[in-house]
Amino acid sequence: MKQPSLDILMQKVDSKYSLVVAAAKRARMLMENPEQEELAKGVKAVSVALEEIAEGKLILENPREEVK
Repeated sequence: MKQPSLDILMQKVDSKYSLVVAAAKRARMLMENPEQEELAKGVKAVSVALEEIAEGKLILENPREEVK
């Protein structure tokens, strides 16, 4: 699995911090359910999470935009 470039990932989020938090949360979710085919092949959960973000499979919400 080829990891997506930072430029592609930054188009999906508003900051590097948001990217790290989203990838970490998704990786934890994947580790809780390791039955996925990719994880069975030895691919790391963080790599899968970053790939999902790059492909647009995850929708990241920014709760700060709603608070005013």
